[in-house]
Amino acid sequence: MNVSGPVTFFIIEGLQEKKMLMFGVFFTIYVVVLCGNSMIIYLVRTDPKLKSPMYFFLHNLSFSDMVYATISIPNLLSGLLKEEHTISKTGCILQMYFFLSMGSSCRGILTAMAFDRYVAICKPLRYTTIMTKRLCILLVFAAWCFGYGLVFPAVCLVIRLDFCGPNRVKHVLCDHSSVVRLACGSTIVNNIVSLSTALVILLGTFSLILASYISIGKAVYHMGRAERLKAFTTCVSHLIVVCISYVSATCVYVSYRVATFSPDARMIVAVVYSVLTPALNPIIYSLRNKELQQALTRALSKCVAIPTARRKTIPAVSKVTK
Repeated sequence: MNVSGPVTFFIIEGLQEKKMLMFGVFFTIYVVVLCGNSMIIYLVRTDPKLKSPMYFFLHNLSFSDMVYATISIPNLLSGLLKEEHTISKTGCILQMYFFLSMGSSCRGILTAMAFDRYVAICKPLRYTTIMTKRLCILLVFAAWCFGYGLVFPAVCLVIRLDFCGPNRVKHVLCDHSSVVRLACGSTIVNNIVSLSTALVILLGTFSLILASYISIGKAVYHMGRAERLKAFTTCVSHLIVVCISYVSATCVYVSYRVATFSPDARMIVAVVYSVLTPALNPIIYSLRNKELQQALTRALSKCVAIPTARRKTIPAVSKVTK
């Protein structure tokens, strides 16, 4: 659809085939994201044995993943139920900003979690004095400011662009690069700023995480077998999440710089990056973390015990009444 005047809305063209099948798949994934991350948040907030800084960061990561998925999936689901998926220009830019910001904030929290693991393994005697509640809150606050502040200039430059048609976004959401390509004027500054921002977010956070794990590796090398196994168990879930997150994000950013990369393949990679990562995080942590498994068992035991206790009290009350 070409427009004669300024663009006031965009048409999202992604996933136009087998819409009902896609709706079922994404709806299921979204339910998994909400249920899995809500479970972790509930367990961390209610179980007294999950009060360490590691679970505080995991709690915030789960919340960020829920917000991250909610920014894109509900709008995608509503679009699959329509003949044509449209979104206003303002709504498109807002979705772009919050989507990029939350993705960056999640990386900031993963970096904070890596620092927490570094202190726990490399400086165990000083862990409680270093990882205070105040520092944990500051690190999470810094992660959110990092995401929302760093992305802001790139999105502001998009607001200043003129869009005069076409207005079809070849993506499943208002992706920054896909929208900028539709602008009428020069987008050189936008491309430079967006690429610089992406490099700072990806390479900056990954470098800090890598430095933390290099230090952890050196410390583990001098440990005994039992201590190595304990350190590995502590870090493995975080390492798996980091690998999935950064590999998929790198594939997305590289795909936009390779001219021969298929738009459909790029879109699939982007969907995996934005949807599957928040869904897999709670599964990975639940399967690899015994303390979370034990907390879930205790929570389920309480749920079963309450109805049983109620059933026992009802006959007792009846006897007293007689």
